[in-house]
Amino acid sequence: MRFQIFFSGAAVIGLGVAAMNLLERDQALGFLQGTLTLGGGLLICGLFSLKMKWHGIVGAGVLALLGAARGGGNLPDLARFLSGERERGAAPVMELGITVVCVVLLMQVLAALYRERIRRMLEE
Repeated sequence: MRFQIFFSGAAVIGLGVAAMNLLERDQALGFLQGTLTLGGGLLICGLFSLKMKWHGIVGAGVLALLGAARGGGNLPDLARFLSGERERGAAPVMELGITVVCVVLLMQVLAALYRERIRRMLEE
């Protein structure tokens, strides 16, 4: 699970770095700031999980939920991008990538919490 958190944080930051080459400068800087915030938070949660496992995992799940919710708000822009309106360049596709990373991480965190709940119930 920790690997998934670290990998997700690195993937989000990597998408932000890639945006510097693919988007216009002003748009790319805003995108980079957002990815550094979300990806950095995920990396911090990964580091936190080394000392207190479940606190870090739940924190990463909360950040993944926030990232997925923010990405859900960008779906109309993706629909416009797919229909041919490309006024924002490749930003909607990159936002979709971050949304997918966050949704996958969120599902992994929920599955881990469910497995831990079952394990604790069987332990009793």
